[in-house]
Amino acid sequence: MDKLKRLYNYLKKNDEKKILFLTTSNRWEGEKELPKSSMIAQELNNKLKNCETIDISKLKIFPCEGNVSSHKGNNCGVKEAMLKSNNPEKFIRCWASVNNKTDEMYKVANAIYDADIIIFFGSIRWGKMNSIYTQLIERLTWLENRHTTLGESNLLKDKECGIIAIGHNWNGEIAVKTEKEVLSFFGFKTPEQLSFNWQFTKDENDESKKGYKDEFNKFLKDFNFTEVLNESIVRFKEWIKNV
Repeated sequence: MDKLKRLYNYLKKNDEKKILFLTTSNRWEGEKELPKSSMIAQELNNKLKNCETIDISKLKIFPCEGNVSSHKGNNCGVKEAMLKSNNPEKFIRCWASVNNKTDEMYKVANAIYDADIIIFFGSIRWGKMNSIYTQLIERLTWLENRHTTLGESNLLKDKECGIIAIGHNWNGEIAVKTEKEVLSFFGFKTPEQLSFNWQFTKDENDESKKGYKDEFNKFLKDFNFTEVLNESIVRFKEWIKNV
């Protein structure tokens, strides 16, 4: 998979930087199978020396409260929304974090603050990124609002960001393009090497059981020749044989 090789080579050349992977696809906790996008993240992580992965699906993250568009106007990211704990750099300003004491969004925000390169991994669901990814991006709106609406510094201006999306049959390429634009609005740099989409088929009407089974086999085949994934796929194939 040429785009994955390109990503791996780019990250390897920048291995002295802090790299953060945020995986957003999920499975029932009793499943032994990792989501396909998470498989990619895991194997890249194993090959890089300065990389951290956070599985967003395992965190308790409350929905965005919509403070951008309340009757008070745009009240997102204001200084009054400063989180008083779990905020060592005093930069997290999110009302949903303040109002929900068990919210764990601070773990992601602090990791983003510390990282130089951030990549989101997830699945395409109904032509767009999955709900866990979408909820996370909405919850991080205060980072964008800080410099676009409030006129303060852009905390993300020196950080590079990308998105890896895995889908079945519809709209993945456009979804990745859209999210790259969103991330650039946030203030990230979005070099081409850090993003790509993999989609099983361009037939948007392929909803057969056979198609979904064939998708997984094609994924294994497409990535089997990529150095960073080969070892994992061999192990996974062996596990499949024994199930």
